[in-house]
Amino acid sequence: MSQPEVLCCGIVVADHVCSPISHVPRPGELVMSERMLLTIGGCASNTAVDLAKMDVPVAVVGKIGDDVFGGIVADSLRQQGVDVSLLQIAPGVDTSQTLIVNVKGEDRRFIHTFGANSLFRAADIPLEAVRRCKVIYLGGYLLMENIVQEELVATFEAARAAGARTVLDVATPGRDDYLPRLEKILPVTDVFLPNRDEAECITGETDPLSQAETLRKLGANTVVITCGGEGSVLVNDRVRLRAGTFPVEFVDGSGGGDAFDAGFIFGLLHRMEVEDCLRVASALGASCVRAIGTTPGVFTRQECEEFLRRHDLEIARL
Repeated sequence: MSQPEVLCCGIVVADHVCSPISHVPRPGELVMSERMLLTIGGCASNTAVDLAKMDVPVAVVGKIGDDVFGGIVADSLRQQGVDVSLLQIAPGVDTSQTLIVNVKGEDRRFIHTFGANSLFRAADIPLEAVRRCKVIYLGGYLLMENIVQEELVATFEAARAAGARTVLDVATPGRDDYLPRLEKILPVTDVFLPNRDEAECITGETDPLSQAETLRKLGANTVVITCGGEGSVLVNDRVRLRAGTFPVEFVDGSGGGDAFDAGFIFGLLHRMEVEDCLRVASALGASCVRAIGTTPGVFTRQECEEFLRRHDLEIARL
């Protein structure tokens, strides 16, 4: 396998997903689903698979348990072309799992066990690999209690010193004071990619542009706020942009944000202007929601390039 250009670090999950059902079962009721999948999930896994589909050499860095689900996750990633040599096994611990319940016309419902992800630390990311990559991405920050900010800062600084770009995404389990866990890492983050709800939990702001401006002031070089079906907002030291969305049939939103991240990283690797980074990111994010599961619907590189030739994305300067 080629030397990884991207390290995708963080949350690795086995997902149990159903196709949309008519309603949530009442106590004792059986509701039929057309399909159920056991597949990979989690920010690091999803983003890695999506990058592999875009022909990017990528490795995932995270923890799985020594159970059957850990084996399924590792095998699935390997089959998708992801380097799993840096995936670590935690003896005696369950692999993280999520039960995703899709109901027609409603947002997804999640039942989750954190498992081996709870043991993952920034210090588990090998600095030798960090210094050889072009982009290091950490997904799910703020959700993993053992990711210590000072350790992550040291990892991001090592990447930047070697010429790599640093990309950070978060997951916020609820309202809390998250700023103390971001004040040191954002100044060494090249691209910060929270969604609108996460950015509201962090900043207290409801407007995506205000959120992005606030997070920029905290030190992040480029901030992208993803807003689901309402597009995205990007702010850096040169431009303020609002992007729309591509029209696709919505089936399942699982993994859409991770696919967006993968598309943006692809743009960084190819030294694209931020407008083109947004185009690729929005295309991959849109492709993801066309199928159940976090990665099955995501475009390959050829599919993405053909889609972008046929469709334009509305991007406005603010």
